[in-house]
Amino acid sequence: MPSTPSTSIVEHFADLTDPRRREGTYPLINFVVIGVCAVICGADDFVAMAEYGRTKKKFLEQVLDLSAGIPSHDRFNAIFASIKPAEFEKCLLNWITALHEVTAGQVVAIDGKTLRRSYDKANSKSAIHMVSAWATANHISLGQTVVDQKTNEITAIPKLLKILELSGCLVTIDAMGCQVNIAQAIVDADANYVLAVKGNQKSLYGSIWRYFEDHLSDNFARVTVDCHRTHERGHGRDETRLYFTCEVSEICDQQRWPQLTAIGMAINLTVQNGKETREVRYYILSKALPAREFGRAVRSHWAIENRCHWQLDVTFQEDQSRIRKGHANANFSVLRRMALSMLKNNHSRRVGIKNKRMIAALDEDYLTEVLLGK
Repeated sequence: MPSTPSTSIVEHFADLTDPRRREGTYPLINFVVIGVCAVICGADDFVAMAEYGRTKKKFLEQVLDLSAGIPSHDRFNAIFASIKPAEFEKCLLNWITALHEVTAGQVVAIDGKTLRRSYDKANSKSAIHMVSAWATANHISLGQTVVDQKTNEITAIPKLLKILELSGCLVTIDAMGCQVNIAQAIVDADANYVLAVKGNQKSLYGSIWRYFEDHLSDNFARVTVDCHRTHERGHGRDETRLYFTCEVSEICDQQRWPQLTAIGMAINLTVQNGKETREVRYYILSKALPAREFGRAVRSHWAIENRCHWQLDVTFQEDQSRIRKGHANANFSVLRRMALSMLKNNHSRRVGIKNKRMIAALDEDYLTEVLLGK
C-alpha cells in the first residue's frame, strides 16, 4: 500500500491519544488502519472488522506491524469505545482533506440524524443523535457532534460550528437551527447563512408570510424581486420549482438577526396522477443571493439527506447498528461518514456505493486507490 508524506494515514493519526493506561499489545494505529479499511470494504460491526483484519493480514502488513497478530473484536470494541470522538474525527478530517481539497465558498448543509438502534435499555441509554456538516460540492463529511441526551440540536449546532472551517461558505440549516445564536455563530465564522423559517419563530415566520402574500397579489409591482423557475418531469410526475429573493425592508424582528439582508421563498408545485400539491417554504439570508443561487442552495441542502443520511441507512446499515459501549457508536459513525466521503470521491468505478464497497473488499488495488484519493 504505497503512500506519500502528505497522504499517509499513519502520519495523520500519529497524535491520536492512546486511551490505554499502559503500552498495549497492539499499536493504536493498527486499530485505526484496520478499522478504516474494514468499514470501506463493508464491515458494519467489530466482529466483521476483526475478521477483515485476519483475512487481509498480508495486505495490511505492507504498512502495519502485525507481529502481535490481529486484535479480537472485543479489543476493537474496547479501543473505539475509549477513543475521544472529537480527537478521532479531527484526525480523520485532516487526512481526508489532505486527499480531497474542499472547494472554497461552497454550500455546507447541517442536519441531524438519530441512530435508532443505538439505544441501550438496560443502561438507560437513549439512541444517540448526531448533528453533521456535509460539504455538498465535494461530498465530504466535515464534522459531526453528538447531541447530549438532555439537550437538542439547538445547543449542539453551535458546538459543531466552532470546529468547522466555514470562511466564505454558505451554511444551510432547517427550521430547528433557525436561532439567533446559531446565525451569530455562522457570521462570526466569516460565513453566510440560509436558514429555513417555520413556526418555531412565530413572529418572524408570520411577518415573512405576510410580506410574500401581499406582494404576490400584485406580482411584486411595489418591490424589487429576483425570480428563478425550474421544471422537471420524471417518475410519473411534473415538478415546478419557483424561487424568490427580496432584500429585507419590512420584516418583524429584523434587528435581532445578525446581518439579516434578504428573505427567500421556495414554492414546489407537483402534479402526479392528476393531483396537484403545493409546498411553500420561507428562509432568511445573510447575503442577498440571486434567486438562481438561492434555489441551488435550498436544493443542495437536501444532499445531506439524500447523499449522506440515506446512504448511511441503506448502504452502511447505520440505523440497524447495535454498537453501544462508551464512545464506540460515535466513533463508528465517524468511520462510516469517512468511508462514504472517500468512496464518493473515487470516480474510477462508475457504480453505486454498495458495489464500490464490494469491489474494495475484493480488489486490493482499488482499495488502495480509495485510500490514496485517486
